[in-house]
Amino acid sequence: MRVLFVCLGNICRSPTAEGVLRHKLREAGLADQIEVASAGTGDWHVGKAPDKRSQAAAKLRGYDLSAQRAQQVSRADFATYDLILAMDNSNLRNLKVLQPAKSKAELDLFLRRYASEIDEVPDPYYDGDQGFEQVLDLIERASDLLVIELKGRL
Repeated sequence: MRVLFVCLGNICRSPTAEGVLRHKLREAGLADQIEVASAGTGDWHVGKAPDKRSQAAAKLRGYDLSAQRAQQVSRADFATYDLILAMDNSNLRNLKVLQPAKSKAELDLFLRRYASEIDEVPDPYYDGDQGFEQVLDLIERASDLLVIELKGRL
């Protein structure tokens, strides 16, 4: 089973989701059965580490994002991943344009599928530290539900 998280630049939201889900899968004993990655619809940050503010906020909660490097989503990802989860509607629209007609991947908004209060993970890039904390709060809750679903799929 393979899961791909997607945001705009792959330096804030999607690497945070990747790090949180990897951690939760290890805790659930599923890390060797489920592959997790992240990507951006844009190419501005390819090869770069996650935003320092994302890394700092994640580290305070026990998540290490330091080894991750940004990559851009590609058409091939729709054949590689089973579940592609966008952080917001803009990125979901971009993914739908990129998605091949006979794609095996399920495509959805991460929070619409695994949370109820809001559909989109807000982009904290231009916000203060509170924005990164809010992103972690949302991603942690949704990831708990995603782990339950993934466990049921295995």
